[in-house]
Amino acid sequence: MRIATFNILHGRSIEDGHVDVDRLAAAVKTLDADVLALQEVDRDQPRSLGADLTAVAAEAMGAVDSQFVAALSGTPGGTWMAATGDEQPGSASYGIALLSRYPVISWRVVRLPALRAIVPLWSTWTHRPYLARDEPRVAVAAVLEGPFGEFTVCNTHLSFIPGWGALQLRRLVRSLTGTREPLVLMGDLNMRTEQAVRSSGLRSIAAARTFPAPQPSRQIDHVLVRGSVRVGGPAEAVQLPLSDHRALVVRCEGF
Repeated sequence: MRIATFNILHGRSIEDGHVDVDRLAAAVKTLDADVLALQEVDRDQPRSLGADLTAVAAEAMGAVDSQFVAALSGTPGGTWMAATGDEQPGSASYGIALLSRYPVISWRVVRLPALRAIVPLWSTWTHRPYLARDEPRVAVAAVLEGPFGEFTVCNTHLSFIPGWGALQLRRLVRSLTGTREPLVLMGDLNMRTEQAVRSSGLRSIAAARTFPAPQPSRQIDHVLVRGSVRVGGPAEAVQLPLSDHRALVVRCEGF
């Protein structure tokens, strides 16, 4: 069973700045994942050609079940608000998606606490301070009927504000107490492995640098687990012709 997480940057290439849904579909096929977590996913956004990127990825990988969960309703960088889950079909939204080649027994959405304050941060790109405002964050979990029995997978994209993402991760893990194990929690956690493990109480099964994509210097995308999971080899950070992240892929051989 191949598990992968990929922040797709709404399908945009950092080389040419364009969104190409065929390029996204080809990238998803390359990953050949049985369970795939996507972050920064658009639906009905002008910048991504009005496409449903979850549907594009689901068709490309042969998913039998998938779910897109909006974090934002409206246009990021423009007029937007926190999504509630009651958005009308066809309305522009942005969030995360979980896709599976295995049947889903149940779905669960967890909306995470948002930091409302504007926070001064230091940019490693411009080497200047700037004022950062976070966006709403969400997680989606599914109980799957996999080849080794039932297990839970959760996908999320946490805050980049130092400390706040760790609080969100702790809240998320607590919300999953009692769910079917093994538990696999993955996504763009915007923190290094040590903090992700310490904040979650889970263990990492995928070590590879994922960001920035051309020459990755750190790992901020993770696959964390609780329960017995047998890993079938080292994880791989796959560079694809889109996004500023590399996809993180790990093979599991059983529970």
